[in-house]
Amino acid sequence: MTAPARDRDPGLQPERTRLAWRRTTLASTVAAVLAAKASLRAGGVTGAVLGALCCILWLGFLAVAHRRIRTLADLRSGHPAALSARHGAAAALCTVALAVCAAALVL
Repeated sequence: MTAPARDRDPGLQPERTRLAWRRTTLASTVAAVLAAKASLRAGGVTGAVLGALCCILWLGFLAVAHRRIRTLADLRSGHPAALSARHGAAAALCTVALAVCAAALVL
């Protein structure tokens, strides 16, 4: 049986979402570090450009994630604001582009 809606703690879902953003940021950081290591090992202009692009994409994702984590942590209004479509698209774009760049460095 499910608990009645009035017994539900409204702080749990934002907390889980905030922790998910932190885990994703950590995974993104690991991917960026590994991509930077691969670009140093590969050498050349292509490796340097891909390594720099990975770092820029990581910084972009970090900015979006940090903003979202701060929004989720600020519960003075009762409910955190929804993630805007622009910020969601930016986070997804940075994540996918970072994965592509890191894969290009490995291959």
